[in-house]
Amino acid sequence: MISQKIFSILCAILVWIIGVSFFLLSFYVPILENLEQQSNIVLVIAIIPSACLGTYLFYTKSYMKPSALAITFIIVATILDVLITVPVFIIPNGGSYSEFFGAPMFYTIIVEFYFIVLYFGNYLTKRIKA
Repeated sequence: MISQKIFSILCAILVWIIGVSFFLLSFYVPILENLEQQSNIVLVIAIIPSACLGTYLFYTKSYMKPSALAITFIIVATILDVLITVPVFIIPNGGSYSEFFGAPMFYTIIVEFYFIVLYFGNYLTKRIKA
C-alpha cells in the first residue's frame, strides 16, 4: 500500500503536469496580443478542474486534512516550477527565476490553488463522513 504522503505528492505532480500543459498549449493558440497574459488567464481557469481532479483522486484512496493536502500540492508545484518549469520553459524564452517568482500572478495562482483544494477537500471529506 502506498503511503498517504507519497500519494499526495503523486496527485500534486499530476495537477502540476495538467496545469503546465495548459499553460504551454495556450502559447500555440494566440487569442490575445499578450501571450504571457493569455497563458496566465488559461492557467487560472485550468487550475480549477485540475486541482479538483487531484483532490478527488487523493480522497478516493487516502485521507489527509484538506489544508495539509493544499499545502502539499503548493509545495510540490513550487518545487517542480523551480526544477523544471523555469529552467526548461521560462529561461530559454528570456525569463528568469526572479521574474517568474516575483510576478504577482504567481502568488494569485497559489492562493487560488490553495483555496480550491481546501474547499473541495472539505466538501469531499464531509460527504464521505455523511
